[in-house]
Amino acid sequence: MGDMDPHIFAVAEEAYKQMARDEKNQSIIVSGESGAGKTVSAKYAMRFFATVGGSASETNIEAKVLASSPIMEAIGNAKTTRNDNSSRFGKYIQIGFDKRYHIIGANMRTYLLEKSRVVFQAEDERNYHIFYQLCASSSLPEFKDLGLTCAEDFFYTSQGGDTSIDGVDDADDFEKTRHAFTLLGVKESHQMTIFRIIAAILHLGNLKIQGERDGEVCSVSSEDEHLKNFCSLLGVEHSQMQHWLCHRKLVTTAETYVKSMSLHQVVNARNALAKHIYAQLFNWIVHHVNKALHTTVKQHSFIGVLDIYGFETFEVNSFEQFCINYANEKLQQQFNSHVFKLEQEEYMKEAIPWTLIDFYDNQPCIDLIEAKLGILDLLDEECKVPKGTDQNWAQKLYDRHAASQHFQKPRMSNTSFIVLHFADKVEYQSEGFLEKNRDTVYEEQINILKASKVKRMVADLFQEEKDAVPTTAVPKRAPRINVRSAKPAFKAANKEHRKTVGHQFRNSLQLLMETLNATTPHYVRCIKPNDEKLPFKFDPKRAVQQLRACGVLETIRISAAGFPSRWSYTDFFNRYRVLMSKRDLSKNDKKQICQTLLEELIKDPDKFQFGRTKIFFRAGQVAYLEKLRADKFRAATIMIQKTVRGWLERTRFRRLRRATLTLQCYTRGHLARRLFEHLRRTRAAIILQKQYRMLRMRRAFLRVRSAALTIQAFARGMFVRRIYRQMLMEHKATILQRYARGWLARARFRRARAAAVVLQCHWRRLKARRQLQALRIEARSAQHLKKLNIGMENKVVQLQRKVDEQNKENKLLNEQLSMLTSAHSSEVEKLKKELQQYQQTQQGDGKQLLSLQEETERLQMELKRAHGEREVMEDSHSKERDLLKKVCLSVSKVHNFSFLPPSSFEDEFARNTVEENMQMKKELEEERSRYQNLVKEYASLEQRYDNLRDEMSIFKVMKPELSTPGHRRNPSNQSSLESDSNNPSICTSEIGDTEDVIQQVEEIGMEKAAMDMTLFLKLQKRVRELEVERKKLQAQLEKKELLTKAKTFPEPQMAGLAAERRSWLRQELESENKKLKNELNELRKAIADHATQNNSANDVQDGYSLLLNQLKSANEELEVRKEEVLILRSQIMKAAQQKEMGKNMDWGYLNEDGELGLAYQGLKQVARLLEAQLQEQRREHEEEMEALKNQVDFMQEELEKQQQAFLQTLQLSPEVQVEFGLQQEITRLTNENLLFLGLMLGFLLNVSSVFQDLKELLEKLEKNEKKLKKQLKIYMKKVHDFEVERRLHERNMQVAVQRKEKDFQGMLEYYKEDEPLLIRNLITELKPQAVSATVPCLPAYILYMCLRHADYINDDQKVHSLLTSTINGVKKVLKKHQDDFEMTSFWLANMCRLLHCLKQYSGEECFMTQNTAKQNEHCLKNFDLTEYRQVLGQLSIQIYQQLIKIARGILHPMIVSAVLENESIQGLSSVKTVGYRKYSSNAGDICYSLDEMIHELNTFHSIMCDQGLDPEIIQQVFKQLFYMINAITLNNLLLRKDVCSWSTGMQLRFNISQLEEWLRGKNLQQSGAAQTLEPLIQAAQLLQLKKKTWEDAEAICSLCTALTTHQIVKILNLYTPVNEFEERVTVAFIRDIQVNLKGRNDPTQLLLDFKHLFPVLFPFNPSAITMDSIHLPASLNLDFLNKV
Repeated sequence: MGDMDPHIFAVAEEAYKQMARDEKNQSIIVSGESGAGKTVSAKYAMRFFATVGGSASETNIEAKVLASSPIMEAIGNAKTTRNDNSSRFGKYIQIGFDKRYHIIGANMRTYLLEKSRVVFQAEDERNYHIFYQLCASSSLPEFKDLGLTCAEDFFYTSQGGDTSIDGVDDADDFEKTRHAFTLLGVKESHQMTIFRIIAAILHLGNLKIQGERDGEVCSVSSEDEHLKNFCSLLGVEHSQMQHWLCHRKLVTTAETYVKSMSLHQVVNARNALAKHIYAQLFNWIVHHVNKALHTTVKQHSFIGVLDIYGFETFEVNSFEQFCINYANEKLQQQFNSHVFKLEQEEYMKEAIPWTLIDFYDNQPCIDLIEAKLGILDLLDEECKVPKGTDQNWAQKLYDRHAASQHFQKPRMSNTSFIVLHFADKVEYQSEGFLEKNRDTVYEEQINILKASKVKRMVADLFQEEKDAVPTTAVPKRAPRINVRSAKPAFKAANKEHRKTVGHQFRNSLQLLMETLNATTPHYVRCIKPNDEKLPFKFDPKRAVQQLRACGVLETIRISAAGFPSRWSYTDFFNRYRVLMSKRDLSKNDKKQICQTLLEELIKDPDKFQFGRTKIFFRAGQVAYLEKLRADKFRAATIMIQKTVRGWLERTRFRRLRRATLTLQCYTRGHLARRLFEHLRRTRAAIILQKQYRMLRMRRAFLRVRSAALTIQAFARGMFVRRIYRQMLMEHKATILQRYARGWLARARFRRARAAAVVLQCHWRRLKARRQLQALRIEARSAQHLKKLNIGMENKVVQLQRKVDEQNKENKLLNEQLSMLTSAHSSEVEKLKKELQQYQQTQQGDGKQLLSLQEETERLQMELKRAHGEREVMEDSHSKERDLLKKVCLSVSKVHNFSFLPPSSFEDEFARNTVEENMQMKKELEEERSRYQNLVKEYASLEQRYDNLRDEMSIFKVMKPELSTPGHRRNPSNQSSLESDSNNPSICTSEIGDTEDVIQQVEEIGMEKAAMDMTLFLKLQKRVRELEVERKKLQAQLEKKELLTKAKTFPEPQMAGLAAERRSWLRQELESENKKLKNELNELRKAIADHATQNNSANDVQDGYSLLLNQLKSANEELEVRKEEVLILRSQIMKAAQQKEMGKNMDWGYLNEDGELGLAYQGLKQVARLLEAQLQEQRREHEEEMEALKNQVDFMQEELEKQQQAFLQTLQLSPEVQVEFGLQQEITRLTNENLLFLGLMLGFLLNVSSVFQDLKELLEKLEKNEKKLKKQLKIYMKKVHDFEVERRLHERNMQVAVQRKEKDFQGMLEYYKEDEPLLIRNLITELKPQAVSATVPCLPAYILYMCLRHADYINDDQKVHSLLTSTINGVKKVLKKHQDDFEMTSFWLANMCRLLHCLKQYSGEECFMTQNTAKQNEHCLKNFDLTEYRQVLGQLSIQIYQQLIKIARGILHPMIVSAVLENESIQGLSSVKTVGYRKYSSNAGDICYSLDEMIHELNTFHSIMCDQGLDPEIIQQVFKQLFYMINAITLNNLLLRKDVCSWSTGMQLRFNISQLEEWLRGKNLQQSGAAQTLEPLIQAAQLLQLKKKTWEDAEAICSLCTALTTHQIVKILNLYTPVNEFEERVTVAFIRDIQVNLKGRNDPTQLLLDFKHLFPVLFPFNPSAITMDSIHLPASLNLDFLNKV
């Protein structure tokens, strides 16, 4: 590596090798300008030594050596205008090695820390890195008590402007610094003390000093927060520090005075104290680093790495730059003397003729600085003068050194001076030189710090230290050098004899020079490529200037003038012996051999010189010798290659020749054998051909002969039959002529008679023609064609439903049968056992037996009566079914078209009214869509505004003087969409009072309530939706009845009829509910009767045992319920006693998550469930009736189709009739097969889906069971703990004063500083799963309760702040989770609920119609939040649009493959058109099925329902999604020719029916989603309709009302037949379509915009929950909220 191009590892390796080889101490001197890379080079050198010379033991000392770098960079490096990581101190690291050259330890010496940077930084510069690292990590928990904020808030870190460095993460660097401290063994307590001292320095810089009397007297406020932090962090007295910061003590021989200081003096004293504290801390850290790197093993040798500040020149150069440049002068002098002298000394040692070359010596400049009466001497002398000033010192410099060639006086200044350094001339400002050289700190302030309470470190920093002079051991062979510490001796007690900073620096620099001169130096010159700190930019002029300044060009000049290349005689002989002859090699004198060779090869004797041990060459001669050597090697290589290649080729030729001869021998033998075989087979083939040809010719002759005979026989018969038929036809023709002539005569008579009555029948005929024309138009209308085409689709769907229903019924019956069988067997066994026990233990009581027998007879009578009623119902049901069948048969006998009666005037009026309403609704939706588009644009503009505001904040940070604090208020004057419709509430069911809950729990038991809770939670939302639907339907029915009866009854009678109707419906529901309960009891009794009949031997005893068993079980269950009630009552009493004893205990711990309330609510829903079951049975009966009616219609349509086909066939020829009949039969059989296959596939899919649903339901039930068991254990443990606490409290307390607690008023109180925590726990960090088991929309209720308390205390700022923070927090959450459907739906539900709460409790009467008296008490009293309701409405619209966008992104890849390409009916699309392709396969996506898409829709629906989203909004969401499905599918259908066929239309209609079935199953048929699929349904029907005649064109035009003209024509053009029974649509038919559609005013757009959004409505939906019934779960961490 030492021969490589200049590299830091090469220099380090050379130093390591020389240390090991020569056993001498080495030094690596890294020099260069500021920013040239000296610190990084030194780190790489130490990394090399740590890798190569790793420690032999497990002390890991090399890692500690490397760990010192980040610490020293953090506390000693800072950003300057020339370097982002400039070292503001010098350091010399000695890495010690043992005899085996492993690292055993290290020692560090530092030089001249730039203390002034602590209190002042120039423009675009920073303080030391540690300050910014600590501020960046101030948010950590362990640094909360430091009182730190960002770096811009502190004076000592913000003077340079920008506090950050591009590409540098201060927080990450701080973690590395802490890790390095830990690695070096610095305790955690010491680290925290270091950080406290650094924080105290920052607080010291922010002290506010108040001047009085024109600045002559100053003071610091005792309430200054930064002064308090400073004193608390350092552990000093607050009052003393406040006093001595503004006063100083003057000590004379007689007495002591205390004098006030001026403002300027106080600021200087504060800055001096800060610099002194940081300097002492810096020295302490260096001392502990050396302590960690110290070792007790004897040091054999060391390598020193000097990383000292480079040459610096700024716009303003002060005392620090002067000392830095002075050190660089000394190092440059050492480099010149070492390099140049060694080069020339080697020439002299080798006795080569050489003329000495003069080189630049900077000793005069050094003398100017450090000589007697030099700059430093005059500075020390001026510091000793009592009233010395910087101007007097500068004048002394002008007088003393004006004649020096390295000193100049500026023309325009009397306080500056110029020094001509080796690198450049630098102008220094004398201002501050004396102060920095003295480094004065007031003794009173130091004494306060010495008395710090933090004894472990702060006080130790300022104790007086003795001047210790440690020495560093050196190896025996190296000269002994006393290495003293560069740390100055500190004697604070005697200020007069204290050494100045310049004197200390000169002594430490002299000691460094002695150390370097005692070692073997290695130089690394770092060159700075440019002054702009830019990457990949090289400034040649600056590089040459640096090379010239550091003496590299001078070194190159000496090397070029001399002999840069040199070889020892031995190395030269070994290298170039190939150029020598054998005669020369036979000589023994190698030196003579080398001389002879060079004289032969190089003719010019000036190109080389022979020394004593080496040969010296001019530039280029070694390259010439290398070329001759390479030519020699090349010639020898060619000779070797030639010989070897010839031998290889000859060997290869011989081997190839032997192989060829062998192959030829075997090949010739093989060819001869193959020829013989060919000849033998040819002869055999000829014989076979001869025999076969003879046989074939004979068979052909016999076949032709037989055919000729057959033809002759048939031809002769045909001629005879033809003559017979001709004779027969002539005979029949005569008979036909006779009858025809008679018919013509009678026809003439009838025409003459009919002509007489023509005028009489004219009007009747005209009227009949008009009626016939009207009936024909109506027969060809869309309704008729729809019936014709929907029949087949309905039949497919009905058959599939029938299969599903039959499977379900079979499964339910099997389950019921198995359950009844098992129950019956268990009951029989149980009765047998009890009977035996009873017979053995007890004799029956006669009276009891008689009473039980009477009871049995009474129950049997009731059972018979129930059976009779059941038979009556079955008879009535069978009669109705027979009647329907008769109607179906009578309808099927009808052969003519059924015409609809003409509509009446009332129907036309109703239709016109409906059309006007639809038009008005359409206009309203257009207005809403425009408004919501504006809201969407406003949201995008608001997002852009936020981005611009972030950019402005960054700009303000860069220029803090331009930034002014401001407050931005959310716009409240925007319009909002308000809907005041009073729809039923679906939020949550009402939670009853405490007594009702207790009563319900007592009735059903604690355990059963807990076990049924999960079932009630699952059924609750489904029951609410059914209840809402039932109420809507009931309201519509009542309205229709009232409208119909309004014509005949007056208003009072109409109201009475409505009330009577409602009461009748209620009574009917109650009666049917009772019937269901009676049937359940009868079923139980029937089981018991069946059990008694099996034991015919002892009927009385069996009946008695059965009743006795039932009585015992009832008593046991009653006892269990009583015990549970007693337990629950005892728990409630304990909770009441706990309240009376004064503890803030609440028995609500038994109901932490609302289990009791939910269980009670579930019990209330039992009646509703029974009512829903009754309605379900009624609906099934109606559906069965409708199915029968549809079947009748379908049969009628089939009959009409057959009649039409029969009429058409009668008009055709017989051959065409036969062909047409075959075609119709084949088509019918094909369709039936396809339908059967589709039904079977649907059946299998349904079975698999049902199985999967049952499996998922089982898993959910198991999870809920485990969860409830855990909750039960928790509750039991809490009850036990509470019981123990109560007993202890009863023992300790004798007298308990009862105190009545206030009721919870539904308000939550929080402090202003807890608002960010509330927003974080309730909004930004809240997961929907955390509140899944609680009341839906719980965050909205909590926010309203907090708003209500702010309204209660009349705090408008709190209301505004909370609402603004809530809206901003929700926006941040949605922006973070912009692809999360569950999170978006969760916050849409909560924002809508919060909007409803603000309306419901606003105090406006229109929103309070459904409120209870308790809810009216919770209304707002002081503020009108109408503007915030508008803002919340806009936010809800934005969330809704984001929800639609997420759902669209999930469903979009699935739609085409699931709806258009999915083969739900297998075999229907088996014949594909040419060029058929799948859209999904071309796109490289996964092929999705319709079930997968429906599964995603189920997921969306369940998420929105579980999170309590309003049903109206859910309906609008699915309306939008189904419109997107329609648009995307229709667009693909319009763009793809391969899917426009009859089979695709059939498949598409089946898939659409599946989607419609899903909508009906989810009760979304009122949402309008099915209407959005109307264009797709009509497109599917268009593919299935007949497309030939003008009547077909009229039917298509009347049917496809949702499709535009362009879309219809496009589908017809793309229609492609897939089999021989279909035909392509003709051009003439398409023209007929265009003519019929000419009058339409359709848009010209072909494709639908699938991104179109319908306007969204948020109808008012009040909640039935009262605020005081809401419980806060502990999982939300809202302990800081107080109930009011």
